[in-house]
Order: sequence, then structure tokens, then C-alpha cells
Amino acid sequence: MTTFDKREEAFEKKFAHDEELRFKATARRNKLLGLWAADKIGAEDADAYAKEVVRSDFEEAGHEDVFRKIRRDFDTAGIPIADTEIREQMNALMQVAIDQVDQGI
Repeated sequence: MTTFDKREEAFEKKFAHDEELRFKATARRNKLLGLWAADKIGAEDADAYAKEVVRSDFEEAGHEDVFRKIRRDFDTAGIPIADTEIREQMNALMQVAIDQVDQGI
């Protein structure tokens, strides 16, 4: 194996590792977001609701599917909350999730 091949393999491993961490952080963020929203809407089973939010992220690429679920659930529950507040919470919780994944929590 040449030096170039070793470097290429190392970059591929790092990319795969980074993608795995990104996936874990996104799933963690979605769970935290679900727990936050469950509290706001008064869901009886916050953990079950958080799992629904995590599953909603698999509908399409990106974060809009999660946003739409939360938005729809707030609207259904009659909770007046601005889109910007939901998005701010998504951003804030992403940082919390990244920190937790980095710490191995």
C-alpha cells in the first residue's frame, strides 16, 4: 500500500466517522426537540412522542420533515408558537446534542 493509498483510506475512515457522529447528533437533537415539544403540548407519554419526532426525520432528506411535524402538532394542540421559535430551539438543541455525543452521553 502506498502512502497515497494510506492517506486516502484515512480520509475515508474520517469521513465515515464524521457522518456517523452527525447522524447520532441529529437523532439526539430530534429526541430532545420531541421532549421539548411534548412538554409544550402536554403529551401524556413524552418519550413516545419524542420517538415519533425521531422517526419523522426519515421521511425525507433534511430537517424540514421534523419541523413540519412539530409545527403541525403545535397547530393541532392549539399552541401559539412562532416558526422562528421552533427553528431556534432546533438550532440550540443541535448544539446540545453535538456536545452530548462528543462527551459520549
